[in-house]
Amino acid sequence: MFSFKRSARMRELIQAEVAAIIREELKDPRIGFVTVMHVELADNLRHADIYISPMGTDQQKKSTFKAIRAAAPFIRRLLGQRIKIKYIPDITVKWDHSGEHADTVFRLLREIEQEHAAPEGTPPPDNGGE
Repeated sequence: MFSFKRSARMRELIQAEVAAIIREELKDPRIGFVTVMHVELADNLRHADIYISPMGTDQQKKSTFKAIRAAAPFIRRLLGQRIKIKYIPDITVKWDHSGEHADTVFRLLREIEQEHAAPEGTPPPDNGGE
């Protein structure tokens, strides 16, 4: 129904506008540093899942997520004022855990690397004259 390019442009526009709304308009003291990671937009443009990644302690992350989720109707209303489209999508705020998963993977890789590192002063292995 809608072209891929239009859908991609709408996702990018919504992501940028939601990030600006959170940064500039939400005055809730529970909201800490947060990144709008990506937006999934329904084919008919009537619904958008907004994925956010809050930063800080576990308590700060939970508090930020709850505050932004509670502000979803306000965010949607401001989104309607900022972008001119026929229908403003309903939005659902979701937690993007990809950054946390990446941190875990990198930490595990560093641990494996340290376990397999040769002790200091050990000569490198002989590769048979290669």
